[in-house]
Amino acid sequence: MEKVISTERIPVKMWLNDLEPGAEAQARNLANLPFAFKHVAKLPDAHEGYGMPIGGVLATKGVIVPNAVGVDIGCGMCAMKTNLETLDRKNIKKIMNGIRELIPLGFDHQKTAQDALLMPSTENIVKYGIVERQFVAAMKQIGTLGGGNHFIEIQKGNDGKIWIMIHSGSRNIGLKVAAHYNKVAKHFNEMWFTAVDSKNDLAFLPVETREAKDYLAEMQYCVDFAFANRKLMMDNILMTFRKIIGKSFEVEDLINIAHNYARWENHFGTNVLVHRKGATSARDGETGIIPGSQGTKSYIVRGKGNPESFQSCSHGAGRKMGRKQAMRELSLEVETKALDAKGVIHALRSTRDLDEAPGAYKDIDIVMENQKDLVDMVVELTPMAVIKG
Repeated sequence: MEKVISTERIPVKMWLNDLEPGAEAQARNLANLPFAFKHVAKLPDAHEGYGMPIGGVLATKGVIVPNAVGVDIGCGMCAMKTNLETLDRKNIKKIMNGIRELIPLGFDHQKTAQDALLMPSTENIVKYGIVERQFVAAMKQIGTLGGGNHFIEIQKGNDGKIWIMIHSGSRNIGLKVAAHYNKVAKHFNEMWFTAVDSKNDLAFLPVETREAKDYLAEMQYCVDFAFANRKLMMDNILMTFRKIIGKSFEVEDLINIAHNYARWENHFGTNVLVHRKGATSARDGETGIIPGSQGTKSYIVRGKGNPESFQSCSHGAGRKMGRKQAMRELSLEVETKALDAKGVIHALRSTRDLDEAPGAYKDIDIVMENQKDLVDMVVELTPMAVIKG
């Protein structure tokens, strides 16, 4: 259940006990925005971000805030349940090698442009906008994982089935759109002498402006591109499974959710723009995905539609250490031994990989306990093998 900070213009409702000072200051900044609606929600994976904490929900009246969506627009999860009940280590390694052959990782792009039919429709894109300018480059980025905390994971569910999960985003096209419109918003906010402090990195665009309409259109394209990106990777993963397992391999429908976007929704009887930055929609009965780290459980969940969180839940476990801090303070030997003891085929090879070690993340069990009024757990997934970007 939520805790409340009630000292600002509107309340900050929190589903955690350990909001770090930087993230708390950012949450207070959000609560004092003149256009922020009702309250600000901080989910149990919340931690400091750029302008707005990751793991947060902001509803606004009449404006869009690019930094409340973030730079990896449309970043999200997809998962598929297979008909497999077992998968031996030898075949897992063959599958992982096949995935690496088909899916570029980190900063790598496709060697050749992919079929334009794999790309989202350009019917509503902005003429001469960022998407149009980045379209050709994006044709080499679709079907690629990216870096940071993006991953491909093979998991065993407590439903007795093997699952496949992907975490990825909109690659460079999302970053370009985010950076451009945040710059535009900052420029206009300075021209308008707005009361929003520029140091808080929460520049906004009124929805009636052409620039806001352009951002919403290009943001949505990036959300669609991120989904298309995940779908192409999943298709290539399934191709690899079928090559190794054979024709008996089958899967159920794809589950897909995004956690960096804004959309029009109705809450408390008012139409508002709900910004989810590192937060997932959890409407009543809606299926979602909450990943842990590469050494901990992930979950398929069902939303409860809690109005106090704007019908949202966490997007993962959430970081408890910054990337550089994790590389300085965590022990490679300790982290790899813990993963090896669990039998996980993991992605920790050197101290540079410690930014994605399990020790850099919050305890997923506590995160799930803190949001039991937001979601029900449907399937518990234990990692078997992980590829990191």
